[in-house]
Amino acid sequence: MALYVQKFGGTSVGSVERIKKVAERVGRFRKEGHDVVVVVSAMSGETNRLLALAQDIHDNPSPRELDMLISTGEQVTIALLAMAMEQQGIPATSYTGAQVGIVTDKSYNKARIKKIDTESVKNDLNKGRVVVVAGFQGVDEEGNITTLGRGGSDTTAVALAAALKADECQIYTDVDGVYTADPRICSKARRLDKITVEEMLELASLGSKILQIRSVEFAGKYQVPLRVLSSFEDSEGEGTLIIADNEEHNAMEDPLISGIAHHTNEAKITILGAPDIPGVAAKILGPISDANIEVDMIVQNVSPDGESTDFSFTVGRGDYKKAYSLVEKCVEEMGAGRILGDNAMAKVSLVGVGMRSHAGVASLMFKTLAENSINIRMVSTSEIKISVVIDEKFTELAVRTLHTAFGLDKPE
Repeated sequence: MALYVQKFGGTSVGSVERIKKVAERVGRFRKEGHDVVVVVSAMSGETNRLLALAQDIHDNPSPRELDMLISTGEQVTIALLAMAMEQQGIPATSYTGAQVGIVTDKSYNKARIKKIDTESVKNDLNKGRVVVVAGFQGVDEEGNITTLGRGGSDTTAVALAAALKADECQIYTDVDGVYTADPRICSKARRLDKITVEEMLELASLGSKILQIRSVEFAGKYQVPLRVLSSFEDSEGEGTLIIADNEEHNAMEDPLISGIAHHTNEAKITILGAPDIPGVAAKILGPISDANIEVDMIVQNVSPDGESTDFSFTVGRGDYKKAYSLVEKCVEEMGAGRILGDNAMAKVSLVGVGMRSHAGVASLMFKTLAENSINIRMVSTSEIKISVVIDEKFTELAVRTLHTAFGLDKPE
């Protein structure tokens, strides 16, 4: 029989009734003879509640104490789920991240896993017990509790699956798989039976919120078969299998485009008339980086006169005001022209390994957008991705028309 690591997110364990449903689902696997390790998040809304409590106490709480606080949400869930398993007559043991030996670095609020001690988990599995582990958390080498950042339970699950050499890591969420587009805005979006790790990484980084990026990276690095399933469907279903892009997965036979991602939390800043000399980009983006602001797209225009250039970049909308203020200081020091800013932008991206063996993807994308009077503000490409920045108000129209143009409306 197989060893499964199953992860259930906050909505999947959002109430006592949902926790009982999870116990029933896990119980079916155990009764079929499979070994099961379950990773759970805090109940939906619990982490936000704890963060709000912290803000009521202190405007800028210590990162260490914040991790100490928000890690307790998962501790509630693991105990309740273990109790629910035992109520069904299935022996279970719950563990916090520290108890199960998930050792991380010292980066509070966004720690990275360094190693996992699987001895206690293996001992319980050998005794026929279901092991329930708190996701999202670990402990550094000095014994301080750390958390892995938002969505960190996905990473916990994949890391455990890799350490235990599990047959499959199953991520249960409120959707039944990965879709060709967001079904909330594109009614013709289809669930994909399978997708490569590369494609899933791109989709996750471009706005798809189904999986945390780090969990997909882990799956690719350690060759962990990863499947996305719904915890709200009565039948198990096949979900979407995320696989390594290997020799058996021939890109020549793949669909041209696997999916379309969008992200509406974008802002664009342009510096006009910046000096066209070496080091200008570093002068502009250095203070942005020092302020811990992530920059996404960057475009620098070629200067026809060799003296000045236009420099544009995008940041998250929440960082727009701070980034704009930093750029104002930089422009003043450089003696550049003026600054243009727009915090109502969106990014729409085509993703597919099939791009590697097909020409004309960009031209069809640009033609489709032009036919719908959608102006492209910026463009970024990679081997399996093309992203454009557009005005936010055109996001839904862009996704739907591109979905049709690239044949994603049609059944596989």
